[in-house]
Amino acid sequence: MKILLVCFAGMSTSIMMKKMKESAAKKKIDLDINAVPLSKFQDNLDGVNAILLGPQVRYAVKDVEKTTEGKIPVMVINSVDYGMMNGDKVLDETIKMVKDK
Repeated sequence: MKILLVCFAGMSTSIMMKKMKESAAKKKIDLDINAVPLSKFQDNLDGVNAILLGPQVRYAVKDVEKTTEGKIPVMVINSVDYGMMNGDKVLDETIKMVKDK
């Protein structure tokens, strides 16, 4: 599974990325995940199965969905899960979102 994490500058999502990688390793899930700033997300869409937006860029969800033409599922990460850096829960929700698509 290939996930793109998007935030304002790419800083805090790097921590979430690490937590999600740890969770995937425990669950034996093959995960390719990258954290990028919102201004660069369009350059990183090749092969992406899901796009996760940090809560600080939730305002951009409609623009991201429009850019991907609905072909890639987009989710805003829950603020509490993001604040707690709950990589397990965010990964589980992402997997469910991709399967339901």
